[in-house]
Amino acid sequence: MYPGVHAAEKPDHPAVIMGRTGETQTYAELDERSSRLASFWVSSGLQKGDHIALFMENQIRFMEVVWSALRSGLYVTAINSYLSAPEVAYIVDDCMAKAVVTSAARHAVASEVQALGETPAVDTWLLAGAEGAAPGFDDYEAAIAAADRFDPELETMGSTMLYSSGSTGRPKGILRALPGTHPSQPDARALGLVANYDYGPDMVYLSPAPMYHAAPLAFVTGAQRHGGTVVMMEKFDAEYSLDLLARYRVTHSQWVPTMFVRMLKLDESQRAGRDLSAHRVAIHAAAPCPVEVKRQMIDWWGPILYEYYAGTEGMGSTIVTSEEWLTKPGTVGKPRNCEIVIADEDGTILPAGEIGTVYFRGAADFEYHNAPEKTAEAHLDANTATLGDVGYVDDDGYLFLTDRKAYMIISGGVNIYPQEVEDCLVLHPDVADVAVFGVPDAEMGEQAKAVVQPAEGVQAGPDLERAIIAYTREHLAHFKCPKTVDFLDELPRLPTGKLYKRLLRDKYWGKHDSKIV
Repeated sequence: MYPGVHAAEKPDHPAVIMGRTGETQTYAELDERSSRLASFWVSSGLQKGDHIALFMENQIRFMEVVWSALRSGLYVTAINSYLSAPEVAYIVDDCMAKAVVTSAARHAVASEVQALGETPAVDTWLLAGAEGAAPGFDDYEAAIAAADRFDPELETMGSTMLYSSGSTGRPKGILRALPGTHPSQPDARALGLVANYDYGPDMVYLSPAPMYHAAPLAFVTGAQRHGGTVVMMEKFDAEYSLDLLARYRVTHSQWVPTMFVRMLKLDESQRAGRDLSAHRVAIHAAAPCPVEVKRQMIDWWGPILYEYYAGTEGMGSTIVTSEEWLTKPGTVGKPRNCEIVIADEDGTILPAGEIGTVYFRGAADFEYHNAPEKTAEAHLDANTATLGDVGYVDDDGYLFLTDRKAYMIISGGVNIYPQEVEDCLVLHPDVADVAVFGVPDAEMGEQAKAVVQPAEGVQAGPDLERAIIAYTREHLAHFKCPKTVDFLDELPRLPTGKLYKRLLRDKYWGKHDSKIV
């Protein structure tokens, strides 16, 4: 299903509601505008398999751009709206975009991208939300108004080509073959949302995260495939999220663990007094959730949390319900469309209980765009690929993650998994956010370092450092504990919940030019 079907059946039903402003777009409006924009792309010379780029914050125009590509056989690349001009230019050029859509809020950066002269394939720049056209940009509203509706018989399903986070270098686009079906036809991933998360036409879905990220975009697209209403937050705010859950009688939502932490640290008066009884599915992923954090969320919201483990690559996934998780605290579940295998550095498959690199077998076919070497590195064989995480499978087939392979600390020949230490420290009342990683040590090779963002009103300094180290030594084996603690006003974490640990780590290893890309 897609907006064209729902526009015919329930034209006035809200497709998108913006969280702060309440601005609403119906299915009739979403269908009409995305169809006209699809027609504009074709009249501009774009053909099936071509690429457009979307550089825009969370706003009412976002999904109509996405659907214009999905109904006209194009690839759409949603770009992190916090990136600098050189970083945006790299992605626009690398994805071979022939058109870019941006917003008034991102116009200044987009103008810098143009000025760099590094995006030669782009013929069309559309600016939404401005008062008419601007130098170098065509007016988005004028383009839609002048276009006819796209011929439904010519519609063919497009796809996203999103970029990896770039935690170990420049991000790469994740390319999959186009489905070759009409957008009104059933989609396997959308059908999976029904089976796993009870998606349906009466759902109200709260999306608190940036739409350029793979998970929010996929879940929102899925909600609209099923004719549900999406409540899109412009920006995550812990208390306001609770307000929206109650106000719109939200049935489904999707989160990352840092959001849970921030909601749990609200005062009891801020957390109480709202009717959340309609809320029946709270999905979370993106990073391992600390066991105690998840336990507290289940105590608060009830057994409505569903966790999955997957990546933008679409290699495969696992899923776990609250009930299962309570019997296996810390697990990210069992595979649902693949097999999970654990392998050592030599590619030897390991038995249950042994830690190694986590691979999906029976993985979906994908490649990293313009990066055959990265595609090869991710694969154990043609049918088995990894996201680079480390973990183990227990005797019952449940997967447990320990950390990213790239961030495992080896101190005196002993492996230390930073995630375990971070999960401990994030529960300290004086800690708002934390990152743990290895730094050089002349004797041991590496030692564990913690970088902490103090909670509001907490004074950073030697006393807090001693308290934090003592706290970890109370809860963890001493060899795992950080030897030193540094403090920052804010860690480099994007609203997706993604922590750019490389930015922190590289400074201690002498890589002073490190930046988010």
